[in-house]
Amino acid sequence: MEALLLGAGLLLGAYVLVYYNLVKAPPCGGIASLRGRTAVVTGANSGIGKMTALELARRGARVVLACRSRERGEAAAFDLRRESGNNEVIFMALDLASLASVRAFATAFLSSEPRLDILIHNAGISSCGRTREPFNLLLRVNHVGPFLLTQLLLSRLKTCAPSRVVVVSSAAHRRGRLDFTRLNHPVIGWQQELRAYADSKLANVLFVRELATQLEGTGITCYAAHPGPVNSELFLRHVPGWLCPLLRPLAWLVLRTPRGGAQTPLYCALQEGIEPLSGRYFANCHVEEVPPAARDDRAAHRLWEASKRLARLGPGEEAELDEDSQPEDPGAPSSRSTPHPEEPTISEPYPSPQSLPDLSKVTCRSQIKAEPKIPTS
Repeated sequence: MEALLLGAGLLLGAYVLVYYNLVKAPPCGGIASLRGRTAVVTGANSGIGKMTALELARRGARVVLACRSRERGEAAAFDLRRESGNNEVIFMALDLASLASVRAFATAFLSSEPRLDILIHNAGISSCGRTREPFNLLLRVNHVGPFLLTQLLLSRLKTCAPSRVVVVSSAAHRRGRLDFTRLNHPVIGWQQELRAYADSKLANVLFVRELATQLEGTGITCYAAHPGPVNSELFLRHVPGWLCPLLRPLAWLVLRTPRGGAQTPLYCALQEGIEPLSGRYFANCHVEEVPPAARDDRAAHRLWEASKRLARLGPGEEAELDEDSQPEDPGAPSSRSTPHPEEPTISEPYPSPQSLPDLSKVTCRSQIKAEPKIPTS
């Protein structure tokens, strides 16, 4: 009996050490009030995105939930308005798998919303599920769609600068190896999906690096954020049904809650003083070094050019969606709400202003030899 109690005590002690050192997320601090600011959070109907949007709403921001499902998006907006006491939480439809949907969202947003201060790319998928498309669906949803949306909203971000872009990435980027000759090839089978997911997360880190270079001096800063191991819908969405009852208790014990996973993205969106670290990768509310493949500036620029082609971003397209954009007649046909002739459609659902605080004091990004001291929250 004594041996059993000792063993149980040791297991409990080990779990406490693991929880407080590896699982529990450090809380985000940063700007306390966001009144007068507008934020867009993609994939905010559940999980990390919903918790991120909730915290932004609690701080007084106008929050746009950019989600694929209208039913779930509107339900989430209702929940967040009730929980935060902030009635400025709205839903707008966005399907990152469809370039036409991304353009339609940008047009609708720019014609109805005068500000954009924080853009958080949270939505993503880890598997193609039953969907089979003649392009890399994981790269489309996790990188190309967010890339296009950022380009189309840059004019508003610049107008409202200082502003921020946060891309939710993953430690899986360390396993990524981009093959530019097969960048958009279809993904078939779980092994290819694992590789494509890691590649898309590497693309997130390289995109943020190049975006910081492209936006130097504009007042827009950007960051890649790793939420940590999170017990969210993404974790169990594609696990066989018979395995879920076995994994759920384990996930509850060793994975972060979505609220915990939201802390690093929130840190990147709100923490003052990290502006010189634009373009860097954060985890546990601290900047982290990334492997050589994720700090390759030539690869980052090559990915940027490839992404413009994959997103079918035409010359000067950003200028087409400026502040003078007029609201579309919902009943009139729109070229931006109709898929390009060459764009495959998704056959099945994929799985799924003077008194305001400054968001940026320094916008210049340079090569950092030694990491500067970073404010802790």
